[in-house]
Amino acid sequence: MTPAQESAPGATFNVRDYGAKGNGSTDDSAAFDKAVTAASAAGGGIVEVPSGTYKSAHTVHLKSHVTIQLDAGSTITGASGNSYDQAEANPYDQYQDYGHSHFHDAMFSGDGLTGIGFTGSGTIDGGGHLITGNPKSGQADKIISLTRCSGLTLSGITLKRGGHFAALINGCTGVTSDNLTIATSGDRDGWNIISTTGVTITNPHISSNDDALVFKSDYALGRKLPNGNVKVTGGQLQANCCNALMFGSETCGDFTGYSFDGITITGAHKSGIGIVSMDGAKISDVHYRNIAMSGTYSPVMMKIGSRKRCGGNPGVGSISGITFDHVTGSYTGSGSFSPTLWGADATHEVHNVTFTDVNLTVPGGNGTMSTDVPGNKATDYNPNSIGTRPSYGWYLRYADGITFAGSSLKFGKDDGRPAAIVNHSSDITFRDLTVQKGAKSPFDVGFQSVQGYCLSGKTSTGGDLRVNATDSSATC
Repeated sequence: MTPAQESAPGATFNVRDYGAKGNGSTDDSAAFDKAVTAASAAGGGIVEVPSGTYKSAHTVHLKSHVTIQLDAGSTITGASGNSYDQAEANPYDQYQDYGHSHFHDAMFSGDGLTGIGFTGSGTIDGGGHLITGNPKSGQADKIISLTRCSGLTLSGITLKRGGHFAALINGCTGVTSDNLTIATSGDRDGWNIISTTGVTITNPHISSNDDALVFKSDYALGRKLPNGNVKVTGGQLQANCCNALMFGSETCGDFTGYSFDGITITGAHKSGIGIVSMDGAKISDVHYRNIAMSGTYSPVMMKIGSRKRCGGNPGVGSISGITFDHVTGSYTGSGSFSPTLWGADATHEVHNVTFTDVNLTVPGGNGTMSTDVPGNKATDYNPNSIGTRPSYGWYLRYADGITFAGSSLKFGKDDGRPAAIVNHSSDITFRDLTVQKGAKSPFDVGFQSVQGYCLSGKTSTGGDLRVNATDSSATC
Protein backbone atom coordinates (compact mmCIF):
# COMPACT_ATOMS: atom_id res chain seq x y z
CA MET A 1 0.00 0.00 0.00
CA THR A 2 1.33 3.44 -0.95
CA PRO A 3 -0.97 6.02 0.63
CA ALA A 4 -1.24 9.40 -1.01
CA GLN A 5 -0.76 12.05 1.63
CA GLU A 6 0.25 15.65 1.90
CA SER A 7 2.78 15.98 4.67
CA ALA A 8 4.74 18.86 6.09
CA PRO A 9 8.51 18.43 6.40
CA GLY A 10 9.27 16.51 9.57
CA ALA A 11 6.18 14.31 9.35
CA THR A 12 6.34 10.62 10.23
CA PHE A 13 6.03 7.89 7.61
CA ASN A 14 5.35 4.45 9.10
CA VAL A 15 6.85 1.66 7.00
CA ARG A 16 3.79 -0.51 7.66
CA ASP A 17 1.70 2.07 5.81
CA TYR A 18 3.87 1.37 2.77
CA GLY A 19 3.48 -2.40 2.82
CA ALA A 20 6.02 -3.60 5.38
CA LYS A 21 4.84 -6.73 7.23
CA GLY A 22 7.45 -6.95 9.97
CA ASN A 23 6.97 -10.72 10.24
CA GLY A 24 10.62 -11.68 9.72
CA SER A 25 10.00 -13.59 6.50
CA THR A 26 8.50 -11.13 3.99
CA ASP A 27 11.03 -8.97 2.16
CA ASP A 28 10.19 -5.47 3.39
CA SER A 29 12.95 -3.56 1.61
CA ALA A 30 10.62 -2.22 -1.11
CA ALA A 31 8.33 -0.79 1.58
CA PHE A 32 11.33 0.92 3.18
CA ASP A 33 12.32 2.47 -0.15
CA LYS A 34 8.75 3.72 -0.69
CA ALA A 35 8.60 5.27 2.77
CA VAL A 36 11.97 6.96 2.28
CA THR A 37 10.88 8.31 -1.11
CA ALA A 38 7.62 9.64 0.33
CA ALA A 39 9.41 11.39 3.17
CA SER A 40 11.87 12.92 0.75
CA ALA A 41 9.10 14.10 -1.57
CA ALA A 42 7.44 15.83 1.37
CA GLY A 43 10.58 17.82 2.01
CA GLY A 44 11.91 15.45 4.66
CA GLY A 45 10.63 13.45 7.56
CA ILE A 46 10.95 10.42 9.81
CA VAL A 47 10.57 6.90 8.51
CA GLU A 48 9.25 5.07 11.52
CA VAL A 49 10.00 1.38 12.02
CA PRO A 50 7.62 0.08 14.71
CA SER A 51 8.19 -3.05 16.77
CA GLY A 52 8.65 -6.14 14.63
CA THR A 53 11.25 -7.99 12.56
CA TYR A 54 11.72 -6.67 9.05
CA LYS A 55 13.59 -8.70 6.49
CA SER A 56 15.51 -6.55 4.02
CA ALA A 57 16.88 -8.50 1.06
CA HIS A 58 17.52 -5.49 -1.18
CA THR A 59 19.53 -2.31 -0.67
CA VAL A 60 17.50 0.54 0.83
CA HIS A 61 18.37 3.85 -0.87
CA LEU A 62 18.61 6.73 1.58
CA LYS A 63 17.59 10.28 0.67
CA SER A 64 18.31 13.73 2.07
CA HIS A 65 16.42 15.01 5.11
CA VAL A 66 15.12 11.55 6.00
CA THR A 67 15.75 9.86 9.34
CA ILE A 68 15.18 6.15 9.92
CA GLN A 69 13.69 5.81 13.40
CA LEU A 70 13.84 2.31 14.85
CA ASP A 71 11.32 2.01 17.67
CA ALA A 72 11.86 -0.24 20.68
CA GLY A 73 11.46 -3.87 19.71
CA SER A 74 12.20 -3.28 16.02
CA THR A 75 14.83 -5.23 14.10
CA ILE A 76 15.80 -4.99 10.46
CA THR A 77 17.58 -8.16 9.32
CA GLY A 78 19.73 -8.93 6.33
CA ALA A 79 19.07 -11.81 3.98
CA SER A 80 20.95 -14.46 2.06
CA GLY A 81 20.99 -14.52 -1.72
CA ASN A 82 22.19 -11.98 -4.26
CA SER A 83 19.58 -9.23 -4.34
CA TYR A 84 21.59 -6.31 -2.93
CA ASP A 85 22.98 -3.62 -5.18
CA GLN A 86 26.08 -4.61 -7.08
CA ALA A 87 29.36 -2.99 -6.10
CA GLU A 88 29.95 -0.05 -8.43
CA ALA A 89 33.08 0.33 -10.53
CA ASN A 90 35.80 2.49 -9.02
CA PRO A 91 38.82 3.63 -11.07
CA TYR A 92 40.70 4.25 -7.82
CA ASP A 93 40.27 0.86 -6.19
CA GLN A 94 43.98 0.09 -6.46
CA TYR A 95 44.67 2.44 -3.55
CA GLN A 96 42.68 0.67 -0.81
CA ASP A 97 41.10 -2.65 -0.01
CA TYR A 98 38.01 -3.76 -1.94
CA GLY A 99 35.58 -3.07 0.89
CA HIS A 100 36.79 0.54 1.15
CA SER A 101 36.50 1.10 -2.59
CA HIS A 102 32.84 0.18 -3.15
CA PHE A 103 29.78 1.60 -1.42
CA HIS A 104 26.61 0.44 -3.16
CA ASP A 105 26.82 -3.14 -1.88
CA ALA A 106 25.21 -2.44 1.50
CA MET A 107 21.92 -2.84 3.32
CA PHE A 108 21.56 0.97 3.41
CA SER A 109 23.46 3.28 1.07
CA GLY A 110 23.51 6.90 0.01
CA ASP A 111 25.75 9.43 -1.71
CA GLY A 112 25.79 13.21 -1.49
CA LEU A 113 23.00 13.37 1.08
CA THR A 114 22.20 16.05 3.65
CA GLY A 115 20.42 15.78 7.00
CA ILE A 116 20.09 12.03 7.37
CA GLY A 117 20.04 9.75 10.36
CA PHE A 118 19.40 6.49 12.12
CA THR A 119 17.90 6.97 15.56
CA GLY A 120 15.75 5.20 18.15
CA SER A 121 16.50 2.06 20.13
CA GLY A 122 16.02 -0.74 17.62
CA THR A 123 18.51 -2.97 15.82
CA ILE A 124 19.85 -3.52 12.33
CA ASP A 125 21.26 -7.04 12.14
CA GLY A 126 23.03 -8.43 9.11
CA GLY A 127 21.87 -11.81 10.34
CA GLY A 128 25.12 -13.53 9.40
CA HIS A 129 24.42 -12.96 5.71
CA LEU A 130 26.78 -10.04 5.05
CA ILE A 131 30.18 -10.81 3.58
CA THR A 132 33.41 -10.29 5.52
CA GLY A 133 35.61 -10.61 2.42
CA ASN A 134 35.03 -9.47 -1.15
CA PRO A 135 31.34 -9.91 -1.99
CA LYS A 136 30.06 -11.43 -5.21
CA SER A 137 27.51 -9.59 -7.33
CA GLY A 138 24.35 -9.05 -5.30
CA GLN A 139 25.98 -9.68 -1.92
CA ALA A 140 26.40 -6.97 0.70
CA ASP A 141 29.44 -6.49 2.93
CA LYS A 142 28.25 -3.61 5.13
CA ILE A 143 25.13 -2.39 6.92
CA ILE A 144 25.42 1.39 6.45
CA SER A 145 27.45 2.92 3.63
CA LEU A 146 27.52 6.70 3.11
CA THR A 147 29.70 8.90 0.93
CA ARG A 148 29.91 12.70 0.66
CA CYS A 149 27.21 13.20 3.30
CA SER A 150 26.61 16.17 5.59
CA GLY A 151 24.61 16.27 8.78
CA LEU A 152 24.56 12.61 9.78
CA THR A 153 23.05 11.41 13.08
CA LEU A 154 23.72 7.85 14.19
CA SER A 155 22.40 7.43 17.73
CA GLY A 156 20.73 4.99 20.07
CA ILE A 157 20.47 2.04 17.73
CA THR A 158 22.38 -1.25 17.62
CA LEU A 159 24.25 -2.58 14.59
CA LYS A 160 25.01 -6.30 14.61
CA ARG A 161 26.82 -8.74 12.34
CA GLY A 162 27.84 -6.16 9.77
CA GLY A 163 30.08 -8.25 7.53
CA HIS A 164 33.14 -6.22 6.62
CA PHE A 165 31.76 -3.01 8.22
CA ALA A 166 28.85 -2.22 10.48
CA ALA A 167 29.14 1.38 9.28
CA LEU A 168 31.42 3.01 6.73
CA ILE A 169 31.31 6.72 5.93
CA ASN A 170 33.65 8.52 3.54
CA GLY A 171 33.93 12.20 2.68
CA CYS A 172 31.32 13.36 5.20
CA THR A 173 30.94 16.42 7.43
CA GLY A 174 28.93 17.14 10.56
CA VAL A 175 28.50 13.73 12.17
CA THR A 176 26.81 13.25 15.55
CA SER A 177 26.49 9.99 17.44
CA ASP A 178 25.31 9.18 20.96
CA ASN A 179 24.91 5.79 22.63
CA LEU A 180 25.54 3.81 19.47
CA THR A 181 26.08 0.08 19.98
CA ILE A 182 27.98 -2.04 17.47
CA ALA A 183 28.41 -5.80 17.89
CA THR A 184 30.61 -7.27 15.15
CA SER A 185 32.93 -9.46 17.18
CA GLY A 186 32.19 -12.38 14.85
CA ASP A 187 32.62 -10.32 11.70
CA ARG A 188 35.12 -7.53 11.04
CA ASP A 189 35.10 -3.76 11.55
CA GLY A 190 32.86 -1.68 13.74
CA TRP A 191 32.78 1.92 12.46
CA ASN A 192 35.17 3.27 9.81
CA ILE A 193 35.19 7.08 9.68
CA ILE A 194 37.08 8.01 6.53
CA SER A 195 38.04 11.45 5.19
CA THR A 196 35.49 13.05 7.49
CA THR A 197 35.43 16.32 9.46
CA GLY A 198 33.30 17.65 12.30
CA VAL A 199 32.50 14.53 14.32
CA THR A 200 31.08 14.33 17.85
CA ILE A 201 30.68 10.86 19.35
CA THR A 202 29.53 10.21 22.91
CA ASN A 203 29.25 6.89 24.73
CA PRO A 204 29.90 4.45 21.90
CA HIS A 205 29.85 0.76 22.75
CA ILE A 206 31.71 -1.11 20.03
CA SER A 207 32.79 -4.74 20.13
CA SER A 208 34.45 -5.88 16.91
CA ASN A 209 36.63 -8.61 15.53
CA ASP A 210 38.76 -6.31 13.37
CA ASP A 211 39.11 -2.58 14.12
CA ALA A 212 36.51 -1.12 16.50
CA LEU A 213 36.54 2.69 16.04
CA VAL A 214 38.96 3.73 13.32
CA PHE A 215 39.77 6.96 11.52
CA LYS A 216 41.14 6.64 8.01
CA SER A 217 41.76 8.62 4.85
CA ASP A 218 41.95 6.76 1.55
CA TYR A 219 41.77 7.56 -2.17
CA ALA A 220 38.45 5.84 -2.89
CA LEU A 221 36.78 9.12 -3.87
CA GLY A 222 39.59 10.06 -6.23
CA ARG A 223 41.35 12.68 -4.15
CA LYS A 224 42.87 13.41 -0.79
CA LEU A 225 40.33 14.82 1.64
CA PRO A 226 40.75 16.52 5.03
CA ASN A 227 40.10 14.84 8.36
CA GLY A 228 39.62 16.41 11.76
CA ASN A 229 37.69 18.41 14.32
CA VAL A 230 36.69 15.19 16.04
CA LYS A 231 35.68 14.60 19.66
CA VAL A 232 34.98 11.20 21.21
CA THR A 233 33.86 11.10 24.85
CA GLY A 234 33.07 8.11 27.03
CA GLY A 235 32.14 4.63 25.94
CA GLN A 236 33.81 1.26 25.63
CA LEU A 237 35.79 -0.30 22.77
CA GLN A 238 36.97 -3.85 22.19
CA ALA A 239 38.63 -5.56 19.23
CA ASN A 240 39.27 -9.28 19.06
CA CYS A 241 42.01 -9.56 16.49
CA CYS A 242 43.04 -6.02 15.78
CA ASN A 243 42.89 -2.39 16.89
CA ALA A 244 40.48 -0.73 19.31
CA LEU A 245 41.05 3.02 18.74
CA MET A 246 43.01 3.58 15.57
CA PHE A 247 44.33 5.99 12.97
CA GLY A 248 44.94 4.10 9.72
CA SER A 249 46.15 2.11 8.12
CA GLU A 250 44.68 4.02 5.14
CA THR A 251 46.26 7.46 5.63
CA CYS A 252 46.27 9.62 2.48
CA GLY A 253 44.86 12.96 3.66
CA ASP A 254 46.05 14.79 6.76
CA PHE A 255 44.45 14.46 10.22
CA THR A 256 44.29 17.25 12.79
CA GLY A 257 42.22 18.21 15.82
CA TYR A 258 41.17 15.03 17.67
CA SER A 259 40.16 14.61 21.30
CA PHE A 260 39.50 11.30 23.05
CA ASP A 261 38.38 11.42 26.68
CA GLY A 262 37.02 8.97 29.24
CA ILE A 263 37.18 5.84 27.07
CA THR A 264 37.55 2.27 28.30
CA ILE A 265 39.32 -0.23 26.05
CA THR A 266 38.86 -3.85 27.10
CA GLY A 267 40.85 -5.75 24.51
CA ALA A 268 42.85 -5.54 21.28
CA HIS A 269 45.15 -8.18 19.86
CA LYS A 270 47.02 -5.45 18.02
CA SER A 271 46.89 -1.88 19.37
CA GLY A 272 44.76 -0.42 22.09
CA ILE A 273 45.69 3.03 20.81
CA GLY A 274 47.25 3.03 17.35
CA ILE A 275 48.52 5.92 15.23
CA VAL A 276 50.17 5.02 11.95
CA SER A 277 50.96 7.17 8.94
CA MET A 278 51.55 4.78 6.05
CA ASP A 279 50.50 6.72 2.96
CA GLY A 280 51.88 10.24 3.41
CA ALA A 281 49.44 11.73 5.94
CA LYS A 282 50.44 14.35 8.49
CA ILE A 283 48.79 13.40 11.81
CA SER A 284 48.83 16.17 14.42
CA ASP A 285 47.01 17.77 17.34
CA VAL A 286 45.65 14.51 18.78
CA HIS A 287 44.88 14.23 22.49
CA TYR A 288 44.05 11.24 24.70
CA ARG A 289 42.84 11.79 28.25
CA ASN A 290 41.47 9.46 30.92
CA ILE A 291 41.85 6.28 28.89
CA ALA A 292 41.78 2.91 30.69
CA MET A 293 43.04 -0.11 28.76
CA SER A 294 43.15 -3.81 29.52
CA GLY A 295 43.81 -6.85 27.36
CA THR A 296 45.73 -4.92 24.70
CA TYR A 297 48.68 -6.69 23.09
CA SER A 298 50.23 -3.30 22.30
CA PRO A 299 48.87 -0.50 24.51
CA VAL A 300 50.32 2.25 22.30
CA MET A 301 51.71 1.94 18.78
CA MET A 302 52.93 4.85 16.65
CA LYS A 303 54.66 4.28 13.35
CA ILE A 304 55.56 6.26 10.25
CA GLY A 305 55.77 3.89 7.31
CA SER A 306 56.41 4.15 3.60
CA ARG A 307 53.65 2.10 1.97
CA LYS A 308 52.54 5.19 -0.05
CA ARG A 309 49.30 3.58 -1.21
CA CYS A 310 47.65 6.80 -2.34
CA GLY A 311 47.22 8.74 -5.56
CA GLY A 312 49.26 11.82 -6.39
CA ASN A 313 52.78 10.55 -5.61
CA PRO A 314 52.58 10.75 -1.80
CA GLY A 315 55.68 11.25 0.26
CA VAL A 316 56.44 10.07 3.77
CA GLY A 317 54.05 11.41 6.41
CA SER A 318 54.49 12.61 9.97
CA ILE A 319 53.13 12.21 13.51
CA SER A 320 53.40 15.21 15.83
CA GLY A 321 51.66 17.14 18.59
CA ILE A 322 50.23 14.13 20.44
CA THR A 323 49.41 14.12 24.17
CA PHE A 324 48.45 11.37 26.60
CA ASP A 325 47.14 12.34 30.03
CA HIS A 326 46.02 9.94 32.77
CA VAL A 327 46.23 6.76 30.71
CA THR A 328 46.46 3.26 32.17
CA GLY A 329 47.10 -0.04 30.50
CA SER A 330 47.12 -3.38 32.25
CA TYR A 331 47.65 -6.70 30.51
CA THR A 332 49.50 -9.76 31.75
CA GLY A 333 48.21 -12.46 29.37
CA SER A 334 49.96 -14.17 26.49
CA GLY A 335 50.95 -12.20 23.40
CA SER A 336 52.37 -8.71 23.57
CA PHE A 337 54.23 -5.99 21.68
CA SER A 338 56.18 -3.38 23.61
CA PRO A 339 54.68 0.13 23.41
CA THR A 340 56.47 1.75 20.48
CA LEU A 341 57.21 5.08 18.78
CA TRP A 342 58.91 4.41 15.44
CA GLY A 343 59.72 7.08 12.86
CA ALA A 344 60.55 6.34 9.24
CA ASP A 345 64.11 7.71 9.34
CA ALA A 346 66.18 10.56 10.77
CA THR A 347 64.28 13.13 8.68
CA HIS A 348 60.82 11.72 9.36
CA GLU A 349 60.68 11.35 13.13
CA VAL A 350 57.76 10.97 15.51
CA HIS A 351 57.81 14.46 16.97
CA ASN A 352 56.53 16.37 19.99
CA VAL A 353 54.68 13.72 22.01
CA THR A 354 53.96 14.06 25.73
CA PHE A 355 52.96 11.31 28.16
CA THR A 356 51.74 12.52 31.56
CA ASP A 357 50.66 10.06 34.25
CA VAL A 358 50.77 7.13 31.84
CA ASN A 359 51.09 3.86 33.72
CA LEU A 360 51.46 0.57 31.87
CA THR A 361 51.68 -3.03 33.02
CA VAL A 362 52.79 -5.45 30.30
CA PRO A 363 53.11 -9.26 30.33
CA GLY A 364 56.92 -9.48 30.42
CA GLY A 365 58.37 -12.97 30.67
CA ASN A 366 61.15 -12.58 28.11
CA GLY A 367 64.77 -13.41 28.81
CA THR A 368 67.82 -11.24 28.28
CA MET A 369 68.38 -10.48 24.61
CA SER A 370 70.43 -8.29 22.32
CA THR A 371 69.70 -4.58 22.58
CA ASP A 372 70.31 -4.08 18.84
CA VAL A 373 67.62 -2.49 16.67
CA PRO A 374 64.95 -5.06 15.72
CA GLY A 375 63.93 -5.66 12.13
CA ASN A 376 61.18 -3.58 10.54
CA LYS A 377 58.92 -3.89 7.49
CA ALA A 378 58.40 -0.28 6.48
CA THR A 379 55.31 -1.00 4.36
CA ASP A 380 53.44 -2.82 7.15
CA TYR A 381 51.57 -1.00 9.91
CA ASN A 382 50.97 -3.91 12.29
CA PRO A 383 52.76 -4.05 15.65
CA ASN A 384 54.35 -7.33 14.55
CA SER A 385 55.91 -5.61 11.53
CA ILE A 386 58.69 -4.74 13.97
CA GLY A 387 60.60 -7.59 15.55
CA THR A 388 60.68 -8.29 19.28
CA ARG A 389 61.66 -5.06 20.94
CA PRO A 390 64.74 -5.23 23.15
CA SER A 391 62.81 -3.44 25.94
CA TYR A 392 59.76 -4.76 27.75
CA GLY A 393 58.37 -1.23 27.96
CA TRP A 394 58.83 1.80 25.74
CA TYR A 395 60.89 1.45 22.58
CA LEU A 396 61.63 4.67 20.67
CA ARG A 397 63.42 4.93 17.33
CA TYR A 398 63.68 8.07 15.21
CA ALA A 399 61.80 10.24 17.70
CA ASP A 400 62.25 13.87 18.72
CA GLY A 401 60.82 16.03 21.49
CA ILE A 402 59.32 13.18 23.51
CA THR A 403 58.48 13.72 27.20
CA PHE A 404 57.34 11.23 29.83
CA ALA A 405 56.24 12.81 33.13
CA GLY A 406 55.16 10.98 36.27
CA SER A 407 54.71 7.68 34.44
CA SER A 408 55.52 4.06 35.20
CA LEU A 409 56.27 0.65 33.68
CA LYS A 410 55.65 -2.76 35.24
CA PHE A 411 55.57 -6.36 34.06
CA GLY A 412 53.50 -9.38 35.04
CA LYS A 413 56.45 -11.80 34.84
CA ASP A 414 60.10 -11.07 35.40
CA ASP A 415 61.75 -9.86 32.21
CA GLY A 416 65.40 -9.79 31.21
CA ARG A 417 65.04 -6.73 29.01
CA PRO A 418 65.39 -3.09 30.06
CA ALA A 419 62.25 -1.09 30.78
CA ALA A 420 62.91 1.44 28.00
CA ILE A 421 65.31 1.96 25.13
CA VAL A 422 65.65 5.05 22.93
CA ASN A 423 67.51 4.74 19.64
CA HIS A 424 68.65 7.41 17.12
CA SER A 425 66.53 10.15 18.64
CA SER A 426 66.84 13.61 20.19
CA ASP A 427 65.40 15.75 22.99
CA ILE A 428 64.05 12.88 25.10
CA THR A 429 62.88 13.45 28.68
CA PHE A 430 61.90 10.92 31.33
CA ARG A 431 60.85 12.87 34.41
CA ASP A 432 59.86 11.03 37.61
CA LEU A 433 59.83 7.68 35.82
CA THR A 434 59.16 4.55 37.87
CA VAL A 435 60.05 1.15 36.40
CA GLN A 436 60.07 -2.42 37.58
CA LYS A 437 63.56 -3.86 37.50
CA GLY A 438 64.16 -7.20 35.83
CA ALA A 439 66.29 -9.57 37.87
CA LYS A 440 68.61 -10.22 34.92
CA SER A 441 68.13 -7.08 32.86
CA PRO A 442 71.44 -5.33 32.07
CA PHE A 443 70.04 -1.85 32.80
CA ASP A 444 66.73 -0.04 33.21
CA VAL A 445 66.83 2.73 30.59
CA GLY A 446 69.08 2.82 27.55
CA PHE A 447 70.03 5.65 25.20
CA GLN A 448 71.60 4.73 21.86
CA SER A 449 72.76 7.61 19.66
CA VAL A 450 70.45 10.07 21.41
CA GLN A 451 71.29 13.76 21.20
CA GLY A 452 69.94 15.37 24.35
CA TYR A 453 68.29 13.23 27.00
CA CYS A 454 67.17 13.94 30.55
CA LEU A 455 66.25 11.22 33.04
CA SER A 456 65.00 11.20 36.62
CA GLY A 457 63.15 8.52 38.52
CA LYS A 458 63.53 5.29 40.43
CA THR A 459 62.76 1.61 40.39
CA SER A 460 59.56 0.33 41.96
CA THR A 461 61.58 -0.74 45.01
CA GLY A 462 63.01 2.75 45.43
CA GLY A 463 66.46 2.14 43.96
CA ASP A 464 68.25 4.32 41.44
CA LEU A 465 67.63 3.78 37.76
CA ARG A 466 70.44 1.98 35.97
CA VAL A 467 71.30 3.88 32.79
CA ASN A 468 73.24 2.77 29.74
CA ALA A 469 74.16 5.53 27.29
CA THR A 470 76.05 4.93 24.04
CA ASP A 471 77.01 7.74 21.66
CA SER A 472 74.51 9.93 23.51
CA SER A 473 74.54 13.26 25.31
CA ALA A 474 72.68 14.26 28.46
CA THR A 475 71.09 17.68 28.89
CA CYS A 476 70.48 17.52 32.65
